Amino acid sequence: MALTEADVAKDVRTKSWNIHYNEAGPADGHPVLLLHGGGPGATGWSNYNPNIEPIAAAGFRVIAPDLPGWGQSDEADFATYDHVEVICELLDALGIDKAALVGNSMGGHASLRMAIERPERVSHLITMGAPIQMKPILFGAGGGPTEGLKVMARSYADHSPEQMMRLVEIMVYDKERFATPELSEQRSAAVAKRPEHLANVAKHGPKAPITIWADPSRLPEISAPTLLIHGRDDRVVSFETALFLAAGIPDSRAHIINRCGHWAQLEHADEFNRLVADFVRNH
Repeated sequence: MALTEADVAKDVRTKSWNIHYNEAGPADGHPVLLLHGGGPGATGWSNYNPNIEPIAAAGFRVIAPDLPGWGQSDEADFATYDHVEVICELLDALGIDKAALVGNSMGGHASLRMAIERPERVSHLITMGAPIQMKPILFGAGGGPTEGLKVMARSYADHSPEQMMRLVEIMVYDKERFATPELSEQRSAAVAKRPEHLANVAKHGPKAPITIWADPSRLPEISAPTLLIHGRDDRVVSFETALFLAAGIPDSRAHIINRCGHWAQLEHADEFNRLVADFVRNH
C-alpha cells in the first residue's frame, strides 16, 4: 500500500523552530531534502507525495519539511525570516552534514541560495521552476508579475476552494488530470487550519515568501552538480529562467519538459523520480 502522510510524519525542534516533516528511506541513505514552494496551502507532503516513496525506495533518506510559515510548522515573521538559516538549523537537528537539495519554486530559490552561501552543506542542487531576479526577460512576462504569480497573490487573501482551484489550474498544464476538486479543497483546508500563516504573509505583501534574493552574479560560484528541471508551459516562472541558470552555473544541465507547468514533480512524477535518483547516485 502507498504511504500516507501519517505514515511518514515527524516533528523536530531546531535551534529556533518547531518543524513538521515527512521522512522515508534508510537512515544511512544519502539525504535528499525536498523543499516546497510558497503558495497558500503548500506543504512538504502536498508538493511531494508522489515522490517521497519512490525516491526513498531507490535507497535515499528522503526528508520533506513544512518550512516555517507553512503547514504544521511554526509561524514565521517575514520581516526577519531567512530560508538559509532555517535549512541549516534543520540539517543540524537531523544530524546531516550535507544533503542533496531539491526545491520547487520558492524552495528552488532557497536551494540556490544554499548552494551559493553554504556550499559545504549541499552535495547536489536540483530545482524545478526556481525563480531568480534576472534581466532582460526575453520570453516571460514583462512589466510585472506573471499570470501565475498574480493568481497566487490573490490566493493569499482568498483561500476559498474556488480560488484554490484557480491556483492549482495555473500551476499545471494538464488541468483535467491534476487540477482536481480534491486538491483544491485540500489546499483550502490546509490554509484554514493555520490562518496565521497567510496573515503573516499579508503583513508584508505577496513577495514575502522570498525574503532575501540570491545574487545572480554569484551563480558561477555554485560548485554542486546541478540539475535544472523546468516545465515548458510554466505560467508562474518562465522556462527561460532555467536557461539563465544553466548559463551561469558551471556544472549544470537543464531538462525542459513539454506539456508541463510549474509542478514538474507532480505532473511528470515518474520521470522526475528517475531523474533525481539517477542524478544523485551518479554525479
